[in-house]
Parts: sequence; structure tokens; C-alpha cells
Amino acid sequence: MAGSNPALVNWTGPMGLPDFAAIKPEDFAAGFESALAAERLEVDGIADSGVAPTFDNTIAALERSGNELSRVSSIFWNLTGVNSDPVLRETERAIAPKLSHHNSQTYANPKLFQRIDALWQDRANLGLDMEQERVLERIWTAFVRGGAALEAADQQRLAAVNARLAELGAAFSQNILADESNWYMHLETDEDVEGLPGFLKNAMKAAAAEKGLPGGYAVTLSRSIIEPFLSSSPRRDLRETAFAAWSMRGENAGDTDNRPLVKEIVNLRREKADLLGYDNFACMKLENQMAKSPERVVELLEQVWDKAKYRASEEEAELADKVAATGANHPVKPWDWRYFSEQVIAEKFDFDDAELKPYLSLDAMIAAAFDVAHRLFGITVEERPDIAAHHPDARVFEVLNTDGSHRAVFVGDYFARSSKRSGAWMSNFQGQHKLDGGQSPIIINVMNFAKAPAGEPCLLSLDDARTLFHEFGHALHGILSDVTYPSVSGTSVARDFVELPSQLFEHWLMVPDILFAHARHVETGEPIPQPLLDKVLSARQFNAGFAAVEFTASALVDMAFHTSESAPDDVIAFEAGVLDRLDMPDAIAMRHRTPHFAHVFSGDGYSAGYYSYMWSEVLDADAFAAFEETGDVFDKSTAQKLLAHIYSAGGSIDPEETYLAFRGKMPSPAAMLEKRGLVKAGAKAA
Repeated sequence: MAGSNPALVNWTGPMGLPDFAAIKPEDFAAGFESALAAERLEVDGIADSGVAPTFDNTIAALERSGNELSRVSSIFWNLTGVNSDPVLRETERAIAPKLSHHNSQTYANPKLFQRIDALWQDRANLGLDMEQERVLERIWTAFVRGGAALEAADQQRLAAVNARLAELGAAFSQNILADESNWYMHLETDEDVEGLPGFLKNAMKAAAAEKGLPGGYAVTLSRSIIEPFLSSSPRRDLRETAFAAWSMRGENAGDTDNRPLVKEIVNLRREKADLLGYDNFACMKLENQMAKSPERVVELLEQVWDKAKYRASEEEAELADKVAATGANHPVKPWDWRYFSEQVIAEKFDFDDAELKPYLSLDAMIAAAFDVAHRLFGITVEERPDIAAHHPDARVFEVLNTDGSHRAVFVGDYFARSSKRSGAWMSNFQGQHKLDGGQSPIIINVMNFAKAPAGEPCLLSLDDARTLFHEFGHALHGILSDVTYPSVSGTSVARDFVELPSQLFEHWLMVPDILFAHARHVETGEPIPQPLLDKVLSARQFNAGFAAVEFTASALVDMAFHTSESAPDDVIAFEAGVLDRLDMPDAIAMRHRTPHFAHVFSGDGYSAGYYSYMWSEVLDADAFAAFEETGDVFDKSTAQKLLAHIYSAGGSIDPEETYLAFRGKMPSPAAMLEKRGLVKAGAKAA
């Protein structure tokens, strides 16, 4: 740690947290240099060991290595996501290729791979338990994917490709953040904000203040502002301007243009797949997933696509009638859809989302999520306002076992700010494992809800509340992890399985017992009225076609890029060509257009994998049905199986095996299609 801030590695805060106040953005450059050198010594020591390889002196030793790098990295990458600044961004651009080169050095170490490969070839005779077999398989596969079995020249080229991909991913993400942070639409007159609900005007007023604007209101590209603005503003001209900015993130000429980056990323991924012997990048990515092949993915997506388009056409016809009723004669465009949907919902179901918001305060929904976790798994979550996190808005909670002992730390960072990238996610500062005494998890959820004015409660939309439950489902996957080895802890599972715990947890938001207990009016304290709940439940499948089209189009474009022979010269034209072949409705846009498709292009995480939300949705619809079939959505026996086989098992077991252990069978898409409202109850999926 010479020359490095020891607070990056020696976490002296309460409950084992870092002392965030002692860490500055300028500390990370030296911190990474020290941590990389430390891990290099550890890894080389394992490789150069003069004794015969065993699971403990090679595989478990690799699992023990890199603690310093893990700690520095976890603080750094969390901060770049939630509170970035110029120093962190510069460090990110510099460190991304260095980290890639460091990993490539490890994979290219012939002595180390020789030890790992010897264990892999003799695995049947090593007396390993199931988790150890999985860890060995994961490490051996990572080395092969890292080029360990390639000739030296190909290893060098693969290392260069990976380093460049790391650079491009960092730049892609930073460009989106820049476009989101820099754009706003200043509204100064009462006419500009006519028809907007009070919660949105408050959020826009706060956004204007954050931008340093002299009064008025600001529409920003935070999802918690842009979506309700598109849903409620009667000003079509303003909606079109806002939607264009939202849709064009990463597609603006200049330094933040992501189009050339996408072309290079796709070409390099294709070259990487070629070097490793795969037909295309999608084949490489899917080999170890539940789906196994691009063909199975496309089969699922196309099964949904036709039903989604048909349902969306019915929805669009209703919106067109509403447009005509206003005396206008324009077609329904993407910046019209949300606004006229609200009009149809209000008329058809006598329901206005603004009517629901006073019952969905942020604090109430946090409490609801904690209550569900307690009812299912017995854990208790208590806020610790005495403990500071990485930002004044972030909140720290302690998670307790049923006997009151410490289990985990949970951090919630809920509000949008210009230094935070958009979206919502779960991450960790520290994962769970039991190796050498083990460590308890420190998990973080990040949202981008619009912050209410001082002294007023933050009110959520129903979609916001679902997002909160979704991300806390991911958090529980980390909190409830109960494995020995770090590499299979928590969310370290197949990409098309990782969304199961999060999407499944969303189901409990709409359980009447939970809503009656927690959805209470912020002024009167009265529980949500049954008639309002009935309207919510009746209206929730409206726009099922719209939601399925915007998602499925994005997933199919992702697959098209990563099964193509090479990246096209014009990635926007390629995107348009895929959508033309699909006969994409003009009234709907992709949920994530290519230049800001961060899931796919800001790193390898969901590349050729955006479909996984739907793949997991097939599982989660079936998994919740397991509870419904008992007549009790908190059935203790089913919850115990869910804990043992899904939430606590991490990646220690093959995902198909562990799902079968929970449910006894693999699901068909039927329950998912019915849940989405794309087929009627009892109808066949195909």
C-alpha cells in the first residue's frame, strides 16, 4: 500500500463499511497500482508453486487472492456509477484497459493454466463437492475464454482486443452520462407546465434549482422526470422535444457520439469470438447460459413478438380514437403514446396514476419490500441513520437474522442527480463467502427517483415501486447468499437466471395484504381504498403490447448485432433494417436504442443477453405460481425451498438443476405470456 490511501483497503467504518469520508477521487490511481501489484504477486506465487496442484493450493488459493484489488475496485466502480466527477471519469478511462491487461496476463500464464487444466482433467478423482466442482469449472472456463489455450500470438491479440473493449465500454457509458447530464428543457411559464401533476412540478422545480436556473422548471433526462412528463404534458411540441432528447442520447455529433464506438465494439467482439473458435459472439456468450444458443433465444423472442405486435395494434387503435376525439388528425407517435395512454386508462378504468401516488411514498415502499423479505425469509432490516454512506442522500440499513445476529449491510441510494448514471441497479461493496472465516455482504441498491422538495415525501409511480421491489430482489440475492467460495456468491449466476430473484420479488408488490399494510395516504394515513386497488389491478395489463414490443425489439436488435458477420458501417441503418424486417410499429420506439444501449455496449454484462429479462420472466411467472398453488403467497414450505434453491445458492449449482429442485419441473412460456396479458388465461402459448 506504499503511496496509497490505506482507507481504500482497510475498511474501518461501522459494520465493516469503508470510511468514505477518508477517501478522495484522487486516491484511486495509486490505489489501483498497489492493488494490481499485490494480486500479481499472489497469482504468480500460485503459478510458481513447486508442489503438485491440488484444489486448495490452486483453485481455493485463486479464490483467496486479490482482496486488495477487490476492495479498491468495489468502491471505485460504485462511485463512478452514483457520484461521478471529472477525476473519477479520467481514472476510469485510464484504469479500464489496465485492468483488462492485468487479467490477460493472468490468463496467459502457462504455468498457472497447466495447474488448473490438470485439476480439470482429473476432476472426477478429486473428491470435490458440488460447489467445488462448479468453482473449478468456472475458473477453467474463464481461463479458456481468456485465451489460456491459444498460441502466444493469438493470446496477445486477444489481450489487445479485450483492453480496447474495456476502453470503449468506459467511453460509451461516460458519453451517455454526459448527454443525460447536459440536456435540460427550461420551462418558465404557467402555460408550459399546465396539466402537470404537483409531484412532477415539484421534481422539475428541484431539478431547475440543481441546474442553477433562475426559477421555473426543468425537464431532465432522469427517467423519474422524463416519463411522467411524457405521460402528463398536454403540450405535444414539448413532448416531442423531450422525447427526441431522450431517444438521441449517444447519437449527437461530437465528443459524446457513441455510433462509431458501437461499430468498433461489435467488430472486436466478432474477432474475439473468432479467436476463441465460435461462430459468432452470441454463440460464445450463450454457451454457458440456460438458453445455450441464439436459436433458442430468437425462438422465445419471436413467439412473444407476434402476440405483442397484435396487442399493440389494438392499443394503438384506442389511442388513435382518443387523438381524434381531441380534434387532432396526427398519427400516434412515440412521444404521444404515454400521454394518450393515460387518457384511455382514465376513461376506461376510471384510474389516474396521480390518484395512486399519495399511497406510494418512498419510505412506505421501502418498508413494504422489507416486510415481504421478513415474511418470506425471516430477516429483519433496520435503518441506521447514525452511519454515513458515500453520499448524504444514501441510507444505511442493517440486515439481521431471525436470531437478531448481523447478516448484512444494505445501502439504498434512491434519488437522481447529475453525477449519477440513469437507471436502477444492484451492486455490492463486499460479497458473501465463508472461506477462511468468511465475510458478510455489503449490498447497494441504486435508483433515480425524483427528489421531493425539502420536508415533503418522495412519491413514487407504480412503475417506480416495481423498480424498487425489483432491485431489492437482486439485493436479497446477495444478502441471502450462503456459499463458501467468492466466485459463486450471490448474483454470480448465469445471466439469464440472474433476473429470476428480482423479477419474482416484484410479484409481492401487488399482493393486497402488502398494499393494505403499507400503501397508506401520506397525509391521512388511510390505507389504499379497495375500489382504487381494484382499478389498479384492472388497469395493470393495459399497454401490455407496448411494453412487450419496446423490450422485444431491443432484445432482437441486440441478438442481430451479435450474430452478424461484421458490424455495419452505419449502425443506425442496421438498427433500422432489423426493425423494418420486424415491421416495428411507427408509434413505438425501442426501449433502448443502440447509441444508449448501456446494458449491451457499456460492458459485456448483457451483451447478447438482453433477452435474459424475458427468459427469467418465464421462470418467475412459474415460480410465483408455486406459491399461488398453495393458496398462500407466503407459504413457509415454499419460501424455504425458494431460499435454499434460488436466493442462497448463488452459482454453486447449475441453474437448471437448482430450479428443478425448487419447482420440480421446467416452465413453458405460457404463464409469462398470460401474466403479461398477451394471451388470455388458459390459452396456449404457441
